[in-house]
Amino acid sequence: MSVESNSPYTVFIDEAERRVAVLDQRLLPHRVEYVDLKNAQEAAEAIRGMTVRGAPLIGVTGAAGMALAADESTETGFLIEAANLLKSARPTAVNLNWAVDFMLKRLKGMEPDRRRKAAWHLAAEICEQERTMSIRLAKHAQTIIEALYLKLGRPLNILTHCNAGKLATVELGTATAGIYTAFEAGIPLTVYADETRPRLQGTLTAWELKAAGIPVCLIADNAGGELMREGGIDLVIVGADRIAENGDTANKIGTYLKALAAADNQIPFYVAAPISTFDWTAKSGGDIPIENRSGDEIRWVRGIDKHGHEREVCITDPGIATVNPGFDVTPARLITGFITDRGVFALEDLKDLRMNSHV
Repeated sequence: MSVESNSPYTVFIDEAERRVAVLDQRLLPHRVEYVDLKNAQEAAEAIRGMTVRGAPLIGVTGAAGMALAADESTETGFLIEAANLLKSARPTAVNLNWAVDFMLKRLKGMEPDRRRKAAWHLAAEICEQERTMSIRLAKHAQTIIEALYLKLGRPLNILTHCNAGKLATVELGTATAGIYTAFEAGIPLTVYADETRPRLQGTLTAWELKAAGIPVCLIADNAGGELMREGGIDLVIVGADRIAENGDTANKIGTYLKALAAADNQIPFYVAAPISTFDWTAKSGGDIPIENRSGDEIRWVRGIDKHGHEREVCITDPGIATVNPGFDVTPARLITGFITDRGVFALEDLKDLRMNSHV
């Protein structure tokens, strides 16, 4: 299915028709197309192959995959196998584990006919929860941006890494949620988006912000530190794929370096994520599994040539060895605070957050 839109929806879950369609983010920003997912295997492949991206959206897609699995078979064993398959697709993103485990726990004791109906209802419910989460998170993020604007008395420059925007969620995003609402409220700002090699998710951040009319500048990954040193960045907001009990945060590779640069230049560095991204079973960053991806992501780049043709080109000797971790862990000591759908929390407040999270 192909559509034309400057701000496309990332996922459709049709409870009545029992249909799932996701935006194929591998084709952005050059083409906007949707892919129908017909079974749990296809849902897992969409997650693993990065057709869908961003921890919240991955979680929603995992829930949709469980609904598809409930349609495929009435056997509880099949549902458990589907859950394991989906969770293995992107091991660092805890939202995926949370959504799939939630679905499995609720469904496995049900009668088959009731299970099918309940599975689609639960998947749609998780999708709606992510939507409302993003709106609530935006409110809390906007207070931080507004306060900094009032303090400095001039337009703000905000740096973000990877894509934690609309394309990574179901609504406003996480790292960009407050940026959208602050801009709509009249706060003058410019966003500096890291390109985020090797999959260039930052180019999608730039694309979606530009479509919304928000001033944005795409920068090379290694430029952020120099911009901070020159005084060109006022605030850093990033998303997260998993946050440990002690506040250590796993996010897209390169986030740690931005946190170091921010700390060295006394620039506030916030992590924006829903409560479902906190993994209270992980005591520290050392307990977070880091996904290692194919070296071809480094060797090959896809884009449009000057004639308007889509091409994939090799940018190095294809025989050169590579190391390609998909994520890194930013130590909690480098993080100013955590922007969640339940408020903004300093590191010392995470214990209270856990006690009240019911996770």
